Amino acid sequence: MCGTAAAPVAAGLQGMGLGQPAKAATAYRGRKVTLNVKDYGASGDGKSRETEALQLTIERCAVLGGGEVVIPAGDYATGALTLRSNVTLRIEEGASLLGSGAMADYPMTEVRWEGRWIKGYSALISATDAENIGIAGPGRIVASEAIRGRVEREAHLRLPALLEFTNCRDVRVENLLTVQTGMWSTHPVYCENVSFKNVVFQSGADGIDVDSCRHVSIDGCTFETSDDCISLKSGRGEEGNTIDRVCEDVRISNCTFSDRYFACIGIGSETSAGIRNVVIEHCKCLSARSHAIYIKSRPGRGAFVENIVVNDFEASGAQQGFLRLNNLNSGKQDEFPVPGDAGIPLFREFHFSNIRVTNLPALVKATEIHPRKPLVGFSLTNVTGTCATGIALANMKDVVIRNVQVTGFEGPLIRIENVTGTGLKGAAKIDPTTLPKAPEPVPEAETPYKLK
Repeated sequence: MCGTAAAPVAAGLQGMGLGQPAKAATAYRGRKVTLNVKDYGASGDGKSRETEALQLTIERCAVLGGGEVVIPAGDYATGALTLRSNVTLRIEEGASLLGSGAMADYPMTEVRWEGRWIKGYSALISATDAENIGIAGPGRIVASEAIRGRVEREAHLRLPALLEFTNCRDVRVENLLTVQTGMWSTHPVYCENVSFKNVVFQSGADGIDVDSCRHVSIDGCTFETSDDCISLKSGRGEEGNTIDRVCEDVRISNCTFSDRYFACIGIGSETSAGIRNVVIEHCKCLSARSHAIYIKSRPGRGAFVENIVVNDFEASGAQQGFLRLNNLNSGKQDEFPVPGDAGIPLFREFHFSNIRVTNLPALVKATEIHPRKPLVGFSLTNVTGTCATGIALANMKDVVIRNVQVTGFEGPLIRIENVTGTGLKGAAKIDPTTLPKAPEPVPEAETPYKLK
């Protein structure tokens, strides 16, 4: 993996309150049992529908006080399963959970989709209001190839995620191979103390969507996705803003990213309750159709994205560049957007250090910042490698550019418009008429918004 961060950088992160790891999920300390699903009727032949036997074993483990449900080697075809508090699902070497292709095997429920609560299908494995739950390998969880896309076109219902945890505490997912088709792979929402460790995410959409969660650790994971490898979200429009569940205290470390369609790490565009205190370190981007890191929102979201620290990051194969910042026009507008200046999301305190880039088309594109709320606090330090164009910044304060030693670019290394800070000496000026036009604030609604 990537090199070790320098001691001064680590100390700086701790000084910002961002240097400590996300709180680990706590182990269950009560009585434990170990139950084998084959003792409760599962065959593992890959043909029989195992849903009833698997769920029965989970339920029995829970009522006996908690422990492990063991799935031994074999192929287990199943519909949706629900984890209970104090239960860990252990999928052993040579074991595969194979998701059903029949929609009738996925119960209808309320699901979060693109920042709004809507009617949709439950995940292959889900948990709601549970504590101390886990899924551990080294086996596999594989979605059905028969379920494609993200939304059922005729009924407009969100299709099943692979793993989904709602309002849960102390969640652990480790040492697994997961395979999803067209919907998000893994979706924790309203959760606290969540840990993903040594998981491979192969997905036809996003890998992990961290949605209004606190204290999340993603460590040593490998992503092969067709949309964002990791996406951080907190709701969209007035609904997300009113519910006000921040996404905060997220650490992403020692991960490798390969993406076929969008970004390796996307922060936003669903930011309506705010996203803060994110550390990304010792990671590597091997490919992305857009950017290695894309932080995004738009007027109508409201709230903020703040305290984002990226340290010791390698980026190659990103077809549009290392970093893009945009709070002007990313994502679709909500039916009930946050009006006025309150609806313009605030970006502040984004810090990038010890970055290595290889043959990228651009280093930083950060010209899509709303002039009514300039980004306050941006630093880019200790950058090496090769890129075709350098750094473009607009509408920023308290910028620090230091020790950027890249080669291969054409034109000026730094171009700016309405930017103040240090390390900008000799920067070329951007013609303001060439910048994206900021949209007007969203007008006030005739009827005040109300959750319903």
